[in-house]
Amino acid sequence: MSAITMEKSEERRVHEKARKSLLYWAMGSMTIFFSGFCSAYIVIMGNGNWMTFELPDLFYISTAVIIASSLSLFMAQNAAKKNNNKMVVAGLGITFVLGLVFCALQFASWGALIDNKIFFAGKGSNVAGSIMYVITFLHFVHIAFGLIALLVSFIKATRNRYNSANYLGLSLTSIFWHFLDILWVVLFLFLVLNR
Repeated sequence: MSAITMEKSEERRVHEKARKSLLYWAMGSMTIFFSGFCSAYIVIMGNGNWMTFELPDLFYISTAVIIASSLSLFMAQNAAKKNNNKMVVAGLGITFVLGLVFCALQFASWGALIDNKIFFAGKGSNVAGSIMYVITFLHFVHIAFGLIALLVSFIKATRNRYNSANYLGLSLTSIFWHFLDILWVVLFLFLVLNR
């Protein structure tokens, strides 16, 4: 191996490490952010004036959808390691579509809450519903960024940019998307268990 090749390899390794570190810092910040809202939820719940209500069944369905999206993304990443670009494209496409389905289910869930007279603000609203809307909406916003990352990775995959020697972008997208999936499952269980 020539000195130039070794230098480029080391530069690439440092670049990869830096990008992953930034992503981990961002995910750590998001974890703290959502932990703060969950803590506020528990504190306010203990103060009284708390309305108990059932979460829409659509939240359960959206949870299954987002878990399935992680599985299809895992399939895409494994395909990249095996130089199977066709499966990378398929896996990313399925994940993106499932992400859109998750978003549609979130909107439908909010609609179901409104139909059940659980409002974010205004007459008839309660802090229990308001905080639940905030937590789920903020996760939705992060999912939107995840969808952008998936779309960029999908476009790159259609251009045959990922293979066993180069799949950093796909790996970063996967880490972020899996984090968002796990975050949703944790938030959903939190909301189910703290009614």
